[in-house]
Amino acid sequence: MTFRNYINNFSEIFYKDENDWVLTTFWNSLFIAFFLLPLGINLSNPFFIIAIILGVLHILRKKSSSIKENKSILLFPLYFTILCISLIYTENLKDGLNLIQRSLSLLLFPMIFLYVKEDATTVKRLFNFMLWGLMLSFFINSSMVLYDKLIILFNSENNVFQSIVNSNWQHITQFNFSRLIESNYTSLYILLVLSFYLKNKIESKTRLLIYLLLFTYLFLLSSKTAYLILFIISIILIGGIKQKKHRYLITIIFLLTAIIFLNNPGISRFYHQLFELNTLSSPNKVSLEKTRVISWKTSLGLIKEAPLLGYGVGDANQVLQEAYKKNGFNYNYKKGYNAHNQFLQTALQTGILGLVTLFVIFIVLGYQLRRSRNEFCVFLILFLSLLFESMLVRFNGIVFLSIVIPLLLKKRSILSSRIIRNYSKK
Repeated sequence: MTFRNYINNFSEIFYKDENDWVLTTFWNSLFIAFFLLPLGINLSNPFFIIAIILGVLHILRKKSSSIKENKSILLFPLYFTILCISLIYTENLKDGLNLIQRSLSLLLFPMIFLYVKEDATTVKRLFNFMLWGLMLSFFINSSMVLYDKLIILFNSENNVFQSIVNSNWQHITQFNFSRLIESNYTSLYILLVLSFYLKNKIESKTRLLIYLLLFTYLFLLSSKTAYLILFIISIILIGGIKQKKHRYLITIIFLLTAIIFLNNPGISRFYHQLFELNTLSSPNKVSLEKTRVISWKTSLGLIKEAPLLGYGVGDANQVLQEAYKKNGFNYNYKKGYNAHNQFLQTALQTGILGLVTLFVIFIVLGYQLRRSRNEFCVFLILFLSLLFESMLVRFNGIVFLSIVIPLLLKKRSILSSRIIRNYSKK
């Protein structure tokens, strides 16, 4: 293959419309941003900003939109408006304005997608770029872990060879494989990429290898939330297999895989910590699961005191930190933990109005994705992720959800059967 052929093949992975440089640059900026997102938000942030600017420019020159067909997309701009209204009664305007600034994509990207029509090939490329970013993220994290492991081995008092012999899988899994971004966010990206691609048959050994690497990455990240989501959606998908022989085979593979995942040292420690969840009277005895339960219970107590309006986007976290300190939950206070549940976080920020709006978004999304088990699993991945993490606080979660959920809410969803058939023919 000549150098020109390589250049041509490489250019085909990007969006190209010779008659519209705005849309061309918009989509290519999103592609690069999705590629860089698993590597760190600071890398992807400039490309998301470029995409927003060009998307707004596209709106200004476009005369018509698809608002009539896709009114549900406006729920996110409504949610953003409620966040802004809460600034009226918040005292800490600096923190509030910072969150509003991070949340701008909740307003802008849904509005942009009312004017931008995506096709199946473009959506597939979007997920391709995220897949490549996840693969690069896996190798970068693995390289850093390997480097740390070699440093420990060579600094060991024992013989290096003997140290390697004595080393085992348990030691490897104790290293941090989420140094670029937090493990729950990486796990969410992996699960959604897998859900997008696994709806089709595995057509090549290369694709099979990629899936195995992604499952390995998911295993090494040791995200208990991701494990729970993976377990639930696996049960749902297995229940949808009609042929008994295939169902039995997949069930056996699932059980063997579950045994491997549950023997992850990070998860096995979780078994012992579960028994300590009811010992909140000893706040100085720390486990990650216990701190999360403390966050939930403290948030619920605060919500009961201000259920209608909440505390405002600027004061919500500050009030939560003061409650940690008052109740002696020093670890949560020192770490500055938020509610670790987006619905509780929203209730703290905006009260009942924001909470209802967020629930309505997911009720509509669940209704939209009810058509098949695969699509409903995508809904579960998103919904359950928000139950265990305040994903609309960090820009990693805000910008990702502000793009993916509006695309799912559109009448022609990125997962709809029509979309799937379109690119299957190409």
